[in-house]
Amino acid sequence: MSNFFLKKKTVASTINKGDKQPVLKRKSNTDDGKVRSKKLNKRTNEEISSDSENESVPVPNKRHNENVDEEIEETVQEKKLRLAKLYLEQLREEEEKQAEEESFETDLIAGRLQEDVLEQRGKLQRLIAKELVAPDPAEIRLLKGHTLSVTCLVITPDEKYIFSASKDCSIIKWDVENGKKVHKIAGGRKGTEDRHVGHTAHVLCMAISSDGKYLATGDMNKLIMIWDAATCKHLYKFTGHRDAVSGLAFRRGTHDLYSASHDRSVKVWNVEENSYVETLFGHQDKITALDCLSRERCVTAGGRDRTVRVWKIAEESQLVFHGHEGSIDCIQLINEEHMVTGGDDGSVSIWTVNKKKPVITVKQAHSSHGNTGLEQPYWVSSVAALHNSDTVASGASGSHNSAVQLWKCGQGFRGLEPLFSIPVTGFVNSLKFSNSGKFLVAGVGQEHRLGRWWRIKEAKNGLYVIPLKRQTKEQEVTCPDN
Repeated sequence: MSNFFLKKKTVASTINKGDKQPVLKRKSNTDDGKVRSKKLNKRTNEEISSDSENESVPVPNKRHNENVDEEIEETVQEKKLRLAKLYLEQLREEEEKQAEEESFETDLIAGRLQEDVLEQRGKLQRLIAKELVAPDPAEIRLLKGHTLSVTCLVITPDEKYIFSASKDCSIIKWDVENGKKVHKIAGGRKGTEDRHVGHTAHVLCMAISSDGKYLATGDMNKLIMIWDAATCKHLYKFTGHRDAVSGLAFRRGTHDLYSASHDRSVKVWNVEENSYVETLFGHQDKITALDCLSRERCVTAGGRDRTVRVWKIAEESQLVFHGHEGSIDCIQLINEEHMVTGGDDGSVSIWTVNKKKPVITVKQAHSSHGNTGLEQPYWVSSVAALHNSDTVASGASGSHNSAVQLWKCGQGFRGLEPLFSIPVTGFVNSLKFSNSGKFLVAGVGQEHRLGRWWRIKEAKNGLYVIPLKRQTKEQEVTCPDN
């Protein structure tokens, strides 16, 4: 123990005897500085050159070290605060992104709603006619399967199939892609109605519901047949007309069916419930054609009473229009307020529900034939419209030079300009555009669908599938008020 006190005393006495304290402090500070410099080197990744062991290492300032330690050594509270700020920033970015997506969706929905409103008002007009180019004749396909004249046809909403009917009383379902028959409902002979599932008289008209579920067909024997479009299974038979059923159309978005007849009446049916609703009268001659879209109304062509009528079902009223010089044989709606008609006077007319006369009429739309001074215009036996667009088509009949003519409607439907024609031999009894406008189908036969005034023996009974190509994408504009 004495030695311990002696050593301690010696050290103390050495300090007291003249060894300067700065020497000991310098040594201590130097060692401490080396430790701190290594610590700084490790934490801040500073490069320190040490070419010689004798070089002195600068001693960092104490206050500077404290600041560095504060920046690097993060407390628990500071870490929580930093993470909270980062989380809030991420939430803000996600909210901004979501707001942008919702804004885009809102604009998209608003655009669709605006388009729907314009469509309901009959003011939506897609300008695609100027982009259409005449098809190569080699690209036009002929589908043969009926033994007599094709009288009517429809295209399914998904554009995968075509249904056609004929004077041979048969119905054929075609595959659009390969042109093959998917199903055939054979026609029966007159007097076999009790044991034959199908038509036993000329089929004059057909319609398909907008959801593609039901197919309706009407014949010369006053009957309306309802079929399952997918399986071609017979479902119902509607009776009530007193003469040939000449026009059928489903109201878009519903299973309400409108029918027109040579008995001069229009009837309303509900196919889903297999029920009859009501009958409307007004025409003074045989009704030759009928069409409708989504409104609770339909339009009809009155044959030789030379009138077009708009039937307002809910109001139980009708609008009467005059314009053709002969029998009006075909009609189709372009949109909810405009329609196109054709007749045996050879003219094609565009109408609006706001005027009693046609907006525009093209006489001798398919030229004329006959001796000098006795020329007769070619009979316009069918018309079609690409809905809510500026494109319509007409089909002529009665000569070897008959054709399908495409037309461009002027702005506001105030004009009608020819685009190009497609030569077809025979009576063009039916025309239909696909919903997308990618192709047009013409039902052709040797005889007119409503009679046997004369025959064109060289004609082929079948369907012409005509592709419609465009140069650029379609544009949409709204029509000014008429």
